[in-house]
Amino acid sequence: MQGHGYAPPPPPDPAAGSPVTLRVLFVVLAALTCGFLAWAAMLRLALVTRKVRDWVLFAAVVAIEVVAVVLIGIDQGEEEFAAPGNAGMTILVSTVVPVIAYYLTMDIRHFARVGRDRLPYQQTQFGQTPYAQTQFAQTQFGGYAPQPQPPQPQPPQPSYGYPAQPAPAPAPAPAPTP
Repeated sequence: MQGHGYAPPPPPDPAAGSPVTLRVLFVVLAALTCGFLAWAAMLRLALVTRKVRDWVLFAAVVAIEVVAVVLIGIDQGEEEFAAPGNAGMTILVSTVVPVIAYYLTMDIRHFARVGRDRLPYQQTQFGQTPYAQTQFAQTQFGGYAPQPQPPQPQPPQPSYGYPAQPAPAPAPAPAPTP
């Protein structure tokens, strides 16, 4: 009955909810502006992943949207768009779906990879197995209990200049009397 007991639950990750919240924010931003602010999602992706491919795609989306805005700006239609304005709006609206799909796919993959890479490097406290690596088995009462883990090697303790003293031998138990 003695020992460390159950491993404490891991501390909550302060950024656990932020990737999902930011994904929703950037997707809504791109969709509600009909693609006009789709570059913001690509900028966030390029900043987070720091990959050359994402920076190139961000520059391409910005260039496409600048062309679309220029086409809308030079339109001479009074009440309705004419040919250049229609082309500009078509370009803006048609960039929404590919940008959102790419942004969500790559952002989810990036954070899944970061989470997977972080697991083996979790620090332990008092020689306990990290919560994420504890193996659980179902108990007879329907709950889950951690399974025993092989003993962890303990690091040598510093001596601080004192000579090591062996532990005293236990006293022999008295013989039972008849």
